Amino acid sequence: MNLDFSPQELAFRNEVRAFLAEQLTPEFAFAGRNCAGIYCELPIARDWFRILAAKGWSVPHWPIEYGGTGWTPAQHLIFKQEMARADAPPLSPNSTHMVAPVIIAFGTDEQKAHYLPRIRSGEDWWAQGYSEPNSGSDLASLTLKAERDGDCYVLNGSKIWTTHAHFSNRMFCLVRTDRSGKPQQGISFLLFDLDLPGIEISPIISISGDHELNQVFFNNVRVPVAGLIGQENDGWTVAKYLLRHERSSMWSPLLRARLERIKAQSAGCDPALQLRIARADMRLSALEVSELRMLFEEMDETRSSLMSSISKVSGTELRQEITELGVSLAGRDAIRMPGRPEHTGRGVAVATYLNDRAASIYAGANEVQRDIIAKIMLR
Repeated sequence: MNLDFSPQELAFRNEVRAFLAEQLTPEFAFAGRNCAGIYCELPIARDWFRILAAKGWSVPHWPIEYGGTGWTPAQHLIFKQEMARADAPPLSPNSTHMVAPVIIAFGTDEQKAHYLPRIRSGEDWWAQGYSEPNSGSDLASLTLKAERDGDCYVLNGSKIWTTHAHFSNRMFCLVRTDRSGKPQQGISFLLFDLDLPGIEISPIISISGDHELNQVFFNNVRVPVAGLIGQENDGWTVAKYLLRHERSSMWSPLLRARLERIKAQSAGCDPALQLRIARADMRLSALEVSELRMLFEEMDETRSSLMSSISKVSGTELRQEITELGVSLAGRDAIRMPGRPEHTGRGVAVATYLNDRAASIYAGANEVQRDIIAKIMLR
C-alpha cells in the first residue's frame, strides 16, 4: 500500500493548513483541545461550523448536488487529519453524518429541499431519539408510542441518553407505530421540531460533571405526518442505514492527534508507561490501515457493515486506552480536575476518561458489534 500523498494532495493539505491558520482562532483551538466530551457545545460548535459552511467545507462528504465538495478519498483523509492536528472543535455528527444521509437516501424531494440547506448552513442542530430507558442496545424493543390521528402522529413515552438535546432544535426519532408483528416491523422514523407542545427535556449530569446527556419526555406530542421518512412501519430499514454511517466514522485522526500529544509529553516518564504508549501506537497504526481500506476500497453492503463494526470496536477501545494513558501521564495533576464549565490543562484527562467510559456502549455496544462481526464471518 502506497501511503505517500501526490503533489496535488500535498497542495490540498497546504490549502487546509492555510485555512486553519487563518480561521482557527486560539479560542476555537482551546475549546477543541479541552473538549472532554464527544463534541463541543454550542455556541463554539455552531460558530466553527458556520465558518466551515462559509468556506463550503461543512458537508464535504455529501453528493455535490446537495453541497458536497467532490473530494477524493485522500482529500477527505487529509481534511480529517489536519482538523484533528490543529485542535479544531469536534462537531456533532448527528446532523451532517447521520440524519442527512438518511434524508438524501429516503427523503422526498420536499424533505430534501427543506432540511438539507438548513443542515449545511448550521441553521438546524439535531438530536438523536433512539435509546429508551429499557431499550438501549436492544433497539427493536423500543416502546415510544406514535398513534396516527389525522395528519399527525401523537407521541407518548420517552427517550434517554439524548446527547445535546438541550442545544438542538430538531430531532430524528424512532417510534412504535405497530405492535402486531415482529418488533422490527412496527417501527417508523420521524423528523420533528423539539419545541412542539408536550416535549420536556430533562438534564442528565454525567459522572464527569458535564451536561451532554438528557432524557426527553413526550406527552401527547402531535408530530406532522410530513415528518415521516420512508414508509410507515419500515423505520428499521432506515435506522440500520443510519447506524452504518454512525459506526463507520473514522476514529484514527482524532486518536492519532491525542496520542501524539501524549507522546510529546512523555519524554523521561516511567518505562512501563512508555511501553503502554508504544503498544497503543501499534494498535492505532493497525486501525489507521484498516480505516484506509474502508476509505479507498469498494465494498458491498455486507463487507461495509462488517468493517463498520470492526472500526467501532477498535476505535472506541483505543479511545478508552488513550484516555487512560492521559490520566497516567497527568499523575497527581489529574486529580485536581477543574469543575465545569471548563476542564483545562492536565485536569481534562480525568473528565475525558470518565466521559469515554461510554464509548464502548454508544452507537451499539461493542458486545453487540462482536455478535454482528461473528454472524457475518461465520455466514
